[in-house]
Amino acid sequence: MCGIVGYVGARCAQDVLLDGLTKLEYRGYDSAGVALETGEAIRVVKTKGRLTALRAKLEQEDLPVTHCGIGHTRWATHGEPSDVNSHPHSTPYVSIVHNGIIENYGALKEMLEAKGYTFVSETDTEVLVKLIDSCYQGEPLKALTEALARVRGSYALAVLFRDWPDTLFAVRRESPLIVGYGEGENFLASDIPAILKYTRSYSVLEEGDMVVCTAGKVDFYDEFGRPVQRERLTADWDVEAAEKGGYPHFMLKEINEQPAAITATVGPRVEDGMPNLRIPELTDQRLAAIQRIHLVACGTAMHAGMVGKAAIETLARLPAEVDIASEFRYRDPILSPEDLVIIISQSGETSDTLAALKLAKSQGVPVLAIVNVVGSSIARAADYVMYTYAGPEIAVASTKAYMVQMCVLYLFALRLAYARGRLTEAETRRYTAQLQRAPEVVKPRLDDCEYIKYLASLFVNTQSCFFIGRGFDYSLSLEGSLKLKEISYVHSDAYAAGELKHGTISLVTDGVPVIVLATQHKVYEKTLSNAKETKSRGAKVLLFTTKDAVVPEGIADYVVRLDEYEDIFMPLQLIVPLQLFAYYMAVLRGCDVDKPRNLAKSVTVE
Repeated sequence: MCGIVGYVGARCAQDVLLDGLTKLEYRGYDSAGVALETGEAIRVVKTKGRLTALRAKLEQEDLPVTHCGIGHTRWATHGEPSDVNSHPHSTPYVSIVHNGIIENYGALKEMLEAKGYTFVSETDTEVLVKLIDSCYQGEPLKALTEALARVRGSYALAVLFRDWPDTLFAVRRESPLIVGYGEGENFLASDIPAILKYTRSYSVLEEGDMVVCTAGKVDFYDEFGRPVQRERLTADWDVEAAEKGGYPHFMLKEINEQPAAITATVGPRVEDGMPNLRIPELTDQRLAAIQRIHLVACGTAMHAGMVGKAAIETLARLPAEVDIASEFRYRDPILSPEDLVIIISQSGETSDTLAALKLAKSQGVPVLAIVNVVGSSIARAADYVMYTYAGPEIAVASTKAYMVQMCVLYLFALRLAYARGRLTEAETRRYTAQLQRAPEVVKPRLDDCEYIKYLASLFVNTQSCFFIGRGFDYSLSLEGSLKLKEISYVHSDAYAAGELKHGTISLVTDGVPVIVLATQHKVYEKTLSNAKETKSRGAKVLLFTTKDAVVPEGIADYVVRLDEYEDIFMPLQLIVPLQLFAYYMAVLRGCDVDKPRNLAKSVTVE
C-alpha cells in the first residue's frame, strides 16, 4: 500500500529516510514526505509526485542536519494525490505517517470538529493524527492506546512527538511494520529492502504492538501497554538482491531470476526423490482426511491458485475451489472442519486475503498459507505455512512470486495425491523429478527474449486483444492477459477457448490480436479449432505451442515453440514468454514498467 520509514541515530536522518523511501517507492508513488525532529520543532516537507519531487523540494528548504525523522511514500486511498493530502500529517505536537485505512474516520472527524479541530485534507490520516493529539497529555504510549482504542480499521504508524526528541514511536494493526537494529541507530520500515543498506537484523511487530525507539534502545509493548519481547530475525537478502543488478527494469531482472527461485523453493522440499512439505503437523494421515480444498487469493496469486486447483484435482482427485478473496469473505462460504483453506499471498499482508483467512479460522477450518515474507501477518495467523523463496520482488507486476507459488502448489498436490493413494510412490517420484527439472526447462525461454521482443513490436499499437486456452492453458491465459494490461495498458481479456462461440467471438474482427495457448495435448486439436474460428474472422493469431506440435497452414500468423514437457507442469514454462511479451509491449509503448499507473505492490486495504 504505502511505504513507511523511520530513523534515529547519528547519521543525517534526511538522507536515510530518502534512501529508504527509494527502496519502498514500489509500495506507492503518488506523493512523498518527511518529518524531521530538530530538537525545537518538527519540520515537515511533503509534495505530490514521486521522490524526485520531494528531493527537489528539500533542496530548496533551509533545514539543519537532523538525526531523527519519519518518511512516507503514498498510494492514494482517501483523497486524491496532492500536496495537502500527502503524509506526514501533523499538529503542533504530533506528526505521523500511516499505512492502512481508518474505516470510521467520518464519525471521528465529526467528534473532533465538535472539540474545535479543523481539517485541511481529505485524508483519514489527518483525522487520526488529530485524534492522537486530542488524547496526548505528555505520555505518548497512553495517547496512542487511548486514540487507537476508538479506531476501526488497519494501520501501521510511525510517530514523532515534539517534546520527546530523538525518539520514534510506532504501532501496527493489520498493516506491516518492522524494526531494524543498528549500532547506535535504529530503524522503522514497511519492508526489509528499506533498511538492507544499513542492517540485516530486524523484528516484526505483532498485532497491536507499540514500539519506542531511541538510538540505543528498542522497547516493545503489547496493545495493553505491557512490555514484551519480540524475536530478532536476520534477513537473508543482501543489498544487491533488492537492486536492479544491471537490468533496465526490476521486472526483467525478476523474470530472469525465476530458475534460481524455483531451485530455492523446490530443492529443500524434495527428500530422497519424494515431496516433503516440511510441515510436521501436516502428516499424510492428516492430508488423507481432507474432504475439500479452498484456494483463496487475489490477482496473480489467485491465478496461481487456479493452476493449483487443476493440479490438485488432476493428481489427487480431491475437489478444489478457487475464490477471489474479496468474494470469499462476503459470500458466506460453506466450510467444514474437514476442509483445508489455502491462502496465497506474495506479501502476506493483502487485506482481503487476511480477512478470508480469519473467516476460515473463525469457522474452525485449518489454514495453510503460501507466502513469500517470513513473519508476515498471514504467515503468523495461519495454522501451517509454506514459504516461497522468491527473494524480494520489487516490480509491481508479479513474476517470480507467481512462479514459485505454482511450484509450492505442485509440491502440495503431489504429496496430497500420494497420501490419498492416488499416486504410487513410483509415480510420485517421476512427477517430482519432472518438477525438479523446471529450472532447466525455463532457462531456454529466457533466451527467446529477442524473438518475443520482435513479436511485441508487431503488436505494439494494439488497443485490444484476447487470450484463449483450455485447461491449464486457460489459467495461463488469465495471467498472461493480466500481465499485459497491468503494465502496457492494452485492453486484454482472457477466455476459455470453448466459450468463444458463446458471445465473445462477436468482438473478433479484422486485425484483432488473439493469443492462443495450446500446450495441452489432450485438448490441442480442439484449441486449434478455436484458433481457426478466430482466424477466419480476420484475427491476427499468435500461437504458443510445443516444438513437436503440428500446426496446419492457416491456423496462426506467428508461432512461439516451447520444449516438450509434462503437460501438468507446462505452466512453469509457458508463463515466461507471456511475461516477456507483456514486458516488451510495455517497454515499446513507453510505459513505466516497474510502477504501472494506479497500482501498488501490496494492497493492504479493501
